[in-house]
Amino acid sequence: MSGFSWDRRIARAGELSKSQTAVAELLSFYQGVARFQKQVCEQLAAKDDHSISVLLQYFPGLFSLVTQTGSPALLATTKDLAQRSREDLLELLTHVWQPSQENDETEKIPAEAEFFARALLQPYGEYLAARTKAPDDAVADSGQAHCPFCGSKPHLAVLRPEGDGGKRSLMCGLCSTEWNFRRVVCPNCSEGNKDHLPIFVAKEFDYVRVDACDTCRTYIKSIDLTKNGNAVPVVDELATVSLNLWAAENNYHKLSPNLFGV
Repeated sequence: MSGFSWDRRIARAGELSKSQTAVAELLSFYQGVARFQKQVCEQLAAKDDHSISVLLQYFPGLFSLVTQTGSPALLATTKDLAQRSREDLLELLTHVWQPSQENDETEKIPAEAEFFARALLQPYGEYLAARTKAPDDAVADSGQAHCPFCGSKPHLAVLRPEGDGGKRSLMCGLCSTEWNFRRVVCPNCSEGNKDHLPIFVAKEFDYVRVDACDTCRTYIKSIDLTKNGNAVPVVDELATVSLNLWAAENNYHKLSPNLFGV
């Protein structure tokens, strides 16, 4: 588990929405989503059934939340998904939770539909990961590029103080599991030549790095807690969406999108 509670995420989103006016609307929406996710996570603890189908009952609540504060694109997707059968919604959840490697590139689902699946799977994944003993790979610096718990790609990296420097871990975008990973290695293609691994930092966000790879043209954002101990990686990653746009303009592709598909 990441160690960043739902309450910390909710509070940090409120904090940043006041200081980062350009993304205030996005952060306020995320705050509402995080409150909803916290309730889902807490309710899962009281259930005996932890199959993925247990999440179907939460779709109406999520639809209601998006109807009140979501973007036009999410509103349109809400109307579409609300008319789908339980089987269709279960297929959506399953596709995102256990994607077929063979169809990874050919069966991409729209980012708006994936938002609904991820919004429910994140608390589900965190709950399951919390009640399961962390694999040894999460502790050892094994070089594993996928989540040792659910197999998803990491969507950000975290730097924590260690000795005179910082220790790097990757964070899963679905279950928030963290695992140690070498600092000077691309988590996508394993490039280890530092000359091919440029780091970009914006002056206004000196604690958030774009760790890029010129070999495969992917990047991952790193939240440096040695520079800002108040940061909550998932939230601060959202608040620095301008870095994502800069990276895209420079032909780098994000290793794995965040909750909002960015």
